[in-house]
Amino acid sequence: MLWYVLQTRAGQEEKLAELISKMIPRGLYGECFVVYQEQLWRRKQQSFVHVKRAFPGYVFITSREPEALFFCLKQVPVMARMMVDEDRFFLSVEEDEAEFLEQIMNRDHVIGLSYLSTDGRGNILQVSGPLEKCIDEVEKYRFGKRHVLVRVKLHGEEKTVLFGIVLNEDICQGMRGKKGGISAQGLEQYKVDRYRIEEDQRRQSNGRRQEQ
Repeated sequence: MLWYVLQTRAGQEEKLAELISKMIPRGLYGECFVVYQEQLWRRKQQSFVHVKRAFPGYVFITSREPEALFFCLKQVPVMARMMVDEDRFFLSVEEDEAEFLEQIMNRDHVIGLSYLSTDGRGNILQVSGPLEKCIDEVEKYRFGKRHVLVRVKLHGEEKTVLFGIVLNEDICQGMRGKKGGISAQGLEQYKVDRYRIEEDQRRQSNGRRQEQ
């Protein structure tokens, strides 16, 4: 299956995906979805997991018959009206870009939170989660806001995407799924990640002592 991006007005993504599922023959496409991302909000010393669109205005669709699919999309008046720009409504996603997205999102097309271990002075010791796949593309860390800015390439263009992060203090305090949002990966998973990271650090430290 080849990947494509349908560009629409921000806020219309879910509506467009729903219309496609109802009005476009199923044989013309594989999946049609919106990519979301988890972010951590802190309020009154509590952490809440919030979900928002990772690529506002973008709906992803896979197909083996892109020409027939595009022709069919243009024939539906309501969809034609949702096009931001006819020339940029239906854009191809490169194979490596699609592979990258598959690596960082889960089956529900959500880019989950990443766990970061720091030394308390802003230096990164280790990373787990989606961010691990693109740590070299980070533009800026915003620990206080619990996200980092990452350069992501999509249909040949470079975009900046927010990746939500979790720190030790968030795990200690506990996290809650924000009402109405998609649930987080789960507190236990982050505890497992932190345990694995701390074990790796202990092994590395023991190895250095033995070498000395």
